[in-house]
Amino acid sequence: MSTYAYLGPVGTFTEAALRKVTSESDTLVPYANVTAALNAVRTGETVYALVPIENSIEGVVARTLDELATGEPLVISGEVTLPVSFALMGRPGTKNIKRIATHPHAEAQCRTYIAVNYPDAEVIATASTAGAAEAISRGEFDAAIAAPVAATHYNLEIIANDIGDNLAAVTRFVLVTKPGALPQPTGHDRTSLAAFIGIDHAGALLEVLTEFAVRGVNLTFIQSRPTGLELGHYHFIIDAEGHINEARVGDALTGLRRICEDIRFLGSYPRADKVIPTSTARTSDIAFEESTQWLNSVRRGEAT
Repeated sequence: MSTYAYLGPVGTFTEAALRKVTSESDTLVPYANVTAALNAVRTGETVYALVPIENSIEGVVARTLDELATGEPLVISGEVTLPVSFALMGRPGTKNIKRIATHPHAEAQCRTYIAVNYPDAEVIATASTAGAAEAISRGEFDAAIAAPVAATHYNLEIIANDIGDNLAAVTRFVLVTKPGALPQPTGHDRTSLAAFIGIDHAGALLEVLTEFAVRGVNLTFIQSRPTGLELGHYHFIIDAEGHINEARVGDALTGLRRICEDIRFLGSYPRADKVIPTSTARTSDIAFEESTQWLNSVRRGEAT
C-alpha cells in the first residue's frame, strides 16, 4: 500500500494512467497542477507522483520538465504510456455550444474537429481536461473536451466521441519519488538527466551528443529549456537508452559531467514499451571491462 499524487481532479488521463500501475489498496490523491503534485512528494504528503511528460502529437509538457530540472530534486522511478481518446461533453440536453473548455494540449489535438463543427466557439483553457468537465458540471461553460470517463464522474452527456485529429495519440507519464535506491536494471531501461552547459559556445550540443555517440548510447529524447537565469541560457533534458549501472551509460555520464557545469540525474527506470537498447559487441559491459583491465595492466607494466 502506498500514496500517489496525480494531476487532478478526478477523471483526468493521468488518473487513468495511474490506475494501470496501482492497486485498490493504494491511496490516490488528486492535485490541481503538476507543481502541486510534485510538491506533495517533496513535502512527504505522498510517496509518489504521476505527471505527464510527453505527448506523441503535442510534444513535451514543459512544466514537468522544468520542475524536474530546477525544482527540489526528485527522480523518476517508472513510466506509463496511455492512448489518448477525447470526447466532447456537456450537461444533458446541451444544444447551443459557444464556449468549450479544455486543457491546451487537448485543444491542440482536436483543432480540426472544433474548426469544422464549432468554428465560432470560444475555447477556454483549463488546468486539466477533467477540470474542464468539472466546470461544465457547475454550469460555467457550455461544453468540455475531456476523457470519456470524466462524463461519468461529473454526470455529463457525451456529445461526440473520438474527436481527436489523430486517433493514435499516446501520452507518456512519469512516476516520480524522492532520490534513493535505484531500480535494478531490467534490460529495457531508460536513463533521464538534465545537462547544464556553463557558457554557450559553438559546438556545445555536439560535445554533449558525442559523449553518448562514442559509447554507443542511443538517445530517445532531447529538449532544450531555458534555465530562467537570463536570456540565452539553456539546459538540455535528455533520455538515453540503458541503465546507469551499465558500463557504457555510466561512462557516458562521467564524460558528460566533465564537460558540463552541472548534471542532474533524473533516474534510471524500466521503459513502458519494453524496448531493448541497441548495442554492439564493442559497447557491451564486457568490452568496457576488458578495456579497463588492459589499461590497468599497462599501468602496472604488465602489457603494452
